[in-house]
Amino acid sequence: MKQTLDLKLNHIKNVLHGFFLAIGTTVAETNTILPLIVSHFGGGAILIGLFSSLLRGGAIAVQLYAAFHAQSYPYMLKYMRRVFLARFLAWFFIGIAIIILGDNHPIITLWCIGIGLFLFSFSAGFGAIYFREIVAKIFSHKFRGKTMATRQFFAAFASILSGLAAGVVLQSYEAPTSYGILFIVSTFFMGFGYLAFGMVEEPIKQNIAKKEKSFKLFLKNALATLKSDKDLQIQVSTFLFAYSYLFALPFIIIDAQSKINLDGVAIGTLITVQMTGSMLSNLLWGKLSSKGLNRLITQITLITLILCIVVAFFANSLFWYMVIFFFVGTAMDGNRLASGNLILIIAPEEKRPVYTALQTNIMSFGIFFSIIGGLILAATSYTVLYSFTIFCLMIALGLSFKLRDLDS
Repeated sequence: MKQTLDLKLNHIKNVLHGFFLAIGTTVAETNTILPLIVSHFGGGAILIGLFSSLLRGGAIAVQLYAAFHAQSYPYMLKYMRRVFLARFLAWFFIGIAIIILGDNHPIITLWCIGIGLFLFSFSAGFGAIYFREIVAKIFSHKFRGKTMATRQFFAAFASILSGLAAGVVLQSYEAPTSYGILFIVSTFFMGFGYLAFGMVEEPIKQNIAKKEKSFKLFLKNALATLKSDKDLQIQVSTFLFAYSYLFALPFIIIDAQSKINLDGVAIGTLITVQMTGSMLSNLLWGKLSSKGLNRLITQITLITLILCIVVAFFANSLFWYMVIFFFVGTAMDGNRLASGNLILIIAPEEKRPVYTALQTNIMSFGIFFSIIGGLILAATSYTVLYSFTIFCLMIALGLSFKLRDLDS
C-alpha cells in the first residue's frame, strides 16, 4: 500500500481522465446545451428535467448492487474499464442517432437520446463506486483533496476549450447536425481520458469485507449501518439537500432565452464563464481541502448557490447570467470535492464501498430534483420555483454545520 500511495504518475493519470472526460461531457452540459437540444426536438420542461437527471445520475439501485460485490474485490480496475467501454459506446450512439434521424424523426431521436443518456448514466452507477474506491486506495486523505482539486481545475479548463469549440460548431452548422457532430467528436476525446485512468497503478486492498450470501441481506446490513452512524446520516442529508439547486438550474437557461437573445456565441460564452468559475475556484478548494477544511468548502458553496438563485430573480441581461453561471461553476466543483472527501474520511476501510454507495444512492434522489423542478415550473412560475429552491438550500446550509471533518 505504501509503495503506491500518492504516486505522481497516478496523480497525472487522474488529472488526464478528468480533463478529457470534461471535454466530452461539456457538449451536453445540462444547464445550457442539453436543454436546447431537447427543446429543438419538441421536448418541454418536464422532458428537459428528465434528460438532465438521466445525464447527472446513475441508476439508484445499481450503486448499492455494485457495492454489494465491490466490498469483496481486492482490485477494482478491471471492472472500471468495463464501465468506460459502456459509456464510450452510449455517448457515440447519441451522436449517430442525431445525425441519422434528426429532424426527420424527432420523437425517435428523443428516444435515442434518452436511451443513450440512460446507458451512459446507468454504467456510471457502477463507476461511481469503483472510482471512489480506487482513489481512496491510491491517495491519502489530504493528498486526495489536492489531486481532485487539480483534476477539477484542468477539467474546468478543458470545459472552457470545449465550450468555445461548441459555440463555434453551433454557429457554423445548423441544428441538429451541429449537435450530432459535437457528440461524435467528443466521444473520442472522452476515450483518451478512459485510457489514462484505465492504466493507474492500483494496490491490492488488504481489509476487505466478506460478501453477504444475498443482496437482500446486504441491503439489510447497509440500512443498519446508516441507522447506527449519526455522522453518515448528517453527511447524506446535507448533500441531498445541497442538490436542491437542481430544482431550478436546468431552467435558468430557458428563462434567459425568454428574456434575452441567446445565439450560439452567447451559449458558448455562458459555458465558458461557468467553467472559468469552476477552474479558478479549485485553487481555493484545493488549498482548503489540503488543510482538512472540507466542511467550510460545503458552507461556502451553499451560500454561493443561494445567492445565484437570488440573482436569477431579476437577471435580465447576458451580464447577469454570466455572473450566475460563473458562481454556479465555483459552487458545483466545491460541493463535488467536499462530498467526495468527507465520505471517505468517515468511512472505515473495509466498508468504504458501502458508505460510498449509501451516499451516492441517497444523493441520487437529488439528481431527479430537476424533474420536480419541471413540474413546479409547469404548474406555477419561475418565482415559485426559485423561492422553493432557496428554501431547500437553506436546510442544507443548516445541516452542514454538523458535518464531521478531519478537524472534528
